[in-house]
Amino acid sequence: MYKSLDELVAAAISGGPTSIAVACGQDPDVLQALKQAQSMGLARGILVGDRSRMEPMVEKVGLELAPDQMIHESDQAQAARKAIGLIREGRASLLMKGKINTSTLVRAVLDRENGLRTGRLLSQVIVFQVPGIRRLMVMTDAAINIAPNLAQKAEICRNAIEVAHAIGVSKPNLAALCALEFVNPEMPATLDAAGLTLMNRRGQISGAYIEGPIALDSPLSRFAAERKGIDSPLVEATDIFLAPDIEAANILYRAILYFAQGESGGIVLGARVPLILLSRAETPETKIRSIALAVLVGKAAG
Repeated sequence: MYKSLDELVAAAISGGPTSIAVACGQDPDVLQALKQAQSMGLARGILVGDRSRMEPMVEKVGLELAPDQMIHESDQAQAARKAIGLIREGRASLLMKGKINTSTLVRAVLDRENGLRTGRLLSQVIVFQVPGIRRLMVMTDAAINIAPNLAQKAEICRNAIEVAHAIGVSKPNLAALCALEFVNPEMPATLDAAGLTLMNRRGQISGAYIEGPIALDSPLSRFAAERKGIDSPLVEATDIFLAPDIEAANILYRAILYFAQGESGGIVLGARVPLILLSRAETPETKIRSIALAVLVGKAAG
């Protein structure tokens, strides 16, 4: 198991550079991340986008590209399809979002004939570390599924478990987070959490230990768990935090970054290959970690 994001990046580099298809590569932040990834031996990019806009950006950033690493396409939807085509042809192993609307890229990914659809639910998975805890943890889903139902949450769990396995956690503990530890029919999230726990016990969701409903303090504090009378393997040993909806997940993620001074990397799972869909607010370091995470998850999936 990797103890830090630096270890995770080093492990991804050790396998040699991976090719990444970038949809709408005319994005200076993405180009800067690709330059760093290329210099580290982590990845090489193949840019699909408006050549008249990409070329001056590439030159300004100082990214060295071979002729076959830049493909002209000015239309966003077409650029997404061509980038996906590079993966289907075996020329690239990962897909990265450039200067393109996320919805446009996701539609292309989910295209039944020419996309990267697998029948699985797409969900975002974030790997993070915070000062004071000497291991990596996972949280989900802060970006894709707004108000997932029980079946969707089961799929979100499976995606997160796959990531945990890829970073070396063979039997992760997953906390189905709610506002309290008891089932309350007036709080649908507690019903879903209890359902996920039962599905786990009966083998419908495997590869992890799942428990919920459970509030955030008990997985993080033995003191809080003891005061609440909770005896669980999750106490101070939780690997995956499943939020009840996108609002709770997004708030938790921002709290990790800004209150706890945490660091992270994230990807979207459920397609044929991991997707690197990052916002402009993410730091260059976050982009590198996200690429590294995608490399490790992609290789683990075979």
